[in-house]
Amino acid sequence: MATTPAPHPQAPPKPTWDPRDPVRPLLRPTIRIRLTLLYGGMFLIAGILLLSIIYLFTAQALSDSTSQLPFKVVNGTVQPTTSWCRLPESPTGDQLNDAVTLCLRHQSDLALDDLLRRSLFALLGLSIIAFAFGYAMAGRVLSPLGRITRTARQVAGSDLSRRIELDGPDDELKELADTFDEMLDRLERAFTAQQRFVANASHELRTPLAINRTLLEVHLSDPGAPVELQQLGKTLLATNERSEQLVEGLLLLARSDNQIIERKPVDLAEVAERGVDQVHAEAEAKDVEIRGERAPAVVQGNGVLLERIALNLLQNAVRYNVPEGGWVEVTTEAKDGQAVLVVSNTGPVVPAYEIDNLFEPFRRLRQERTGSDKGVGLGLSIARSVARAHGGRIIAEPREGGGLVMRVTLPI
Repeated sequence: MATTPAPHPQAPPKPTWDPRDPVRPLLRPTIRIRLTLLYGGMFLIAGILLLSIIYLFTAQALSDSTSQLPFKVVNGTVQPTTSWCRLPESPTGDQLNDAVTLCLRHQSDLALDDLLRRSLFALLGLSIIAFAFGYAMAGRVLSPLGRITRTARQVAGSDLSRRIELDGPDDELKELADTFDEMLDRLERAFTAQQRFVANASHELRTPLAINRTLLEVHLSDPGAPVELQQLGKTLLATNERSEQLVEGLLLLARSDNQIIERKPVDLAEVAERGVDQVHAEAEAKDVEIRGERAPAVVQGNGVLLERIALNLLQNAVRYNVPEGGWVEVTTEAKDGQAVLVVSNTGPVVPAYEIDNLFEPFRRLRQERTGSDKGVGLGLSIARSVARAHGGRIIAEPREGGGLVMRVTLPI
């Protein structure tokens, strides 16, 4: 007898509200309410002050106009008391009334002009006070944003341990600061995990490659080994060396993408000299002349990483050069508050649209990603990352006649 399966219990409906968001009071002291009350109160106070001042000025103007009439009655005769109030000498009733009316109207105009002048001065004074008070109150209300900005700048310098820890009412600014602190916690954990991974990868990748190199060198040192085996060993040794260069380049690229925390005075001229010494033998073998004047240019940074910039640029300049009679010019100088390292060389013509591609990892000019004996394609990528980590930049420009001009600028 077939049995019908029991129906699955219906899933409860999903809530339409976020259960992680706590219920907040309706009169939460948000920054919007605080700014509304602040500027509304300022407008109300300024309006009351201006109304009071205008009322006082009006009362004074009316008092002055009624206490000093432009005419006086002497023995039944009306006589003017000011130069602008003119009355007829033998007026009739209508003529006298019209003349007195004109005098009173002119006096009212003078009182209104005086009232307008005083009101404008009062408005100007109140405006200055209102702007000063508003500037001070806006600075007080927005001061948490300045604290958030300063913390963000410190974090941009790779100080991920900084936190805002904003105190005060539970408004939008405090919510933003708390969210920023939570993001920094996650970033710090992520960077710590990345550093741990780089350290572990460095050990795990270098060890087998070092073992392979040792075994190959031992077998190649055997004089009784067949020629074919020796040739195979040399090929494998070159491949292993290329793999070691690739691993070292990737690890250095990962480390140099972060800002440099520990900085020491480093002279770019000395760094360039070391790079020249390391490529001197290769330059002689390729008939490439290295020249240039190197003036002192001291920067704050990591000497090992800065030496890597000079070495990578020099290696590229020597390897990607003309077959005969080539040259590489290396200069350093301090100019306009910046230390400048310039490496220019002869070589093949480089199109301007290919410049940006040269800084991408594993990219070479008109070559495949693999199969080149001139490097692993990470030299310029590492140089750009190290320059950025030191707060500088590197610019490449095609040289007229062929070759490149590499310019590295670092803050002093």
